Amino acid sequence: MESKITSVAEWYRGRNIFITGGTGFMGKVLIYKLMLSCPDLGNVFVLIRKKRGVEPQARLQRILQEEPLKTINEKYPERLKKLILVSGDTIDDDLTLSTADKERLLREVSVVFHMAANVKFDLTLKEAVTMNVMGTQNVVNLVKEMPHLVSFIHVSTAYSQCTEPVLEERYYECSEQPEVVINTVKNLTDDVLHAMTPKILHGQPNTYAYSKALSENVVQKSNLPAGIVRPSIVVGSLKEPVVGWVDNINGPMGLMIGGGKGVIRIMLCDYDCLLNIIPCDMAINAMITFARKIGMEKPKMPIYMNVASGSENPLSWGYAIESGIKWTRKNPFSGLLWYPNGSLTSLKLYFWVCVILFHLLPAYIIDTIITLTGNKPFLVKVQYKINAAIKLMYYYTTKDWHFRNDRMKQLQLELNPSDREVFFMDTAVISWDDFICIYLLGAREYFLKDDPSTLPRARKILNYLYYADTFVKTIFTIFVVWIVYSYLSPYKELTATTFDVHEI
Repeated sequence: MESKITSVAEWYRGRNIFITGGTGFMGKVLIYKLMLSCPDLGNVFVLIRKKRGVEPQARLQRILQEEPLKTINEKYPERLKKLILVSGDTIDDDLTLSTADKERLLREVSVVFHMAANVKFDLTLKEAVTMNVMGTQNVVNLVKEMPHLVSFIHVSTAYSQCTEPVLEERYYECSEQPEVVINTVKNLTDDVLHAMTPKILHGQPNTYAYSKALSENVVQKSNLPAGIVRPSIVVGSLKEPVVGWVDNINGPMGLMIGGGKGVIRIMLCDYDCLLNIIPCDMAINAMITFARKIGMEKPKMPIYMNVASGSENPLSWGYAIESGIKWTRKNPFSGLLWYPNGSLTSLKLYFWVCVILFHLLPAYIIDTIITLTGNKPFLVKVQYKINAAIKLMYYYTTKDWHFRNDRMKQLQLELNPSDREVFFMDTAVISWDDFICIYLLGAREYFLKDDPSTLPRARKILNYLYYADTFVKTIFTIFVVWIVYSYLSPYKELTATTFDVHEI
C-alpha cells in the first residue's frame, strides 16, 4: 500500500513524531517545515530540557514567538496545537521522562528525529561523549521500545570521518566501541582524560567529530529502521522560512561577520580548498523526505545519506571570502569598527605576524583609549576569541574533502514533481555569489537585528571609514618606507665613500 504513495504530505498524514533538539537551529526549521508542508500530520512531541535556569515550558514559548515558528503561529495557529512539550534530557537514563509522557510516546510515535547534540569544537572529551554518544544511546534505548516505529533519523555530520578524504555514504568502523569510551569517561578523572584525549581521538581533529562517529556506531548496532543523515556545514536558509534566515554564528558565519565588521583583517585558510555548505531549509527537506524513504523501505540496517553540495557546484574558501567582502561593503553592518578588508593565507608564521600587527596591536591601542575615556574596554577580549576560533577552524579551512551525495540526488528523483518544488534540495542550482549576499543580509537582519532601514546610514559610515582606512594605510606605508630608507642610508654613504676611494 505504501509503495503507491507519491506525496510526502500524504505519507506523514496522521503520523505522530518525536523530536530531540527541537529548540536548536535545525530543529526549529524542521518543526516549521513539518507544520507548513505536512498539515495533516499527527502530534509533534518535542523533548525540551531545563537550560540555564529556564524551564522547558518557557523555552517552548520563546521559540513560538520567534522565527520561524512565529510565521506558523500567525498564519496557521491551529497547527501549533499539535506541538506537544515533553520535558526531559537526553543525557539522563530514560530521558527523565514522566511515566505518563513515556507511555504516550510509546503508544503513539512512529517517526523519530534525533537532532540533540552539542556542536562545539572545543568540548572536553567527557562533555562530547556525554551529550553526543550517551545521549544517542539513551534515545535509541527509548526508541527500541516503540512498537509502531517505522522510521528513526539520526543527525550526524559529514565531518564524522575527517581522516577520510572521500566520505562515502556507508558505515565506518570506529577504533573503539562506544560502550568502552563511555565507561572510560565515566571512570577517569578530568585531568587524566585531558592527557589521554589526543591518543583516544585517533587522528580526529576534535572531540565533536569523534563523538559523532561514535554515535553513528550506536545507531548502526541498534537494529532499528534507521537513516543516518550527515549534513555538511549548515548555514542560513535559501528560501524558507524567509530568505536568508539564520539565528547563530556557527561555522563560517562568525568569520564573515567579524570580517564585515572590520575586526578580522587576516584569515588562515587555503584559497582553493572547498567550503561545503548547505542551506538549512535544503538540509531539512532532505531529512523529512529521507524519513519517508526509510519508513517505506524498512531497511534492516541503517542507510547513510550525505547532505552536502556536490562536485557539480563547488565553492572555495577564497571565493566565499572575496564574495563576502564584496557584499559586506555593498550592504554594511551597523556598528562597524573599521572598513571591511583583509586577506587570507595558509602560512602560519605570516598569519600570526599579521595578527599581531593588524588584530592585537590596534585592539590594545583602541582599548587603551576606551579605558582613558572612562569606558569598559572590549576589543582585546574579542580579538582573542576570534583568534581562538580561527585556530579551531584551521583544520577545516586548509583541507579538502569530497562528500558523495548520490543518495540525496536519487532521493530528489524519487519525489513527484510537486514534492520536488515543496521539498527542494538541489544544490546544483545555487548561485553561490547570490547566496552569500542573501546569507549576509539574513545575518544582518535576523541575527544582528539590524533593520534594513539602517542600511543608508551604515553605507555613509562605511564611506567615512574607507577614507580613514586609506589615510592610515598611506601613513603606515610612508612610515615603513622611512624606516627602510633610514636603515639603508648609512650603507649607501659607506658604499659611496668606498667607491670614491677606489676612484682616487
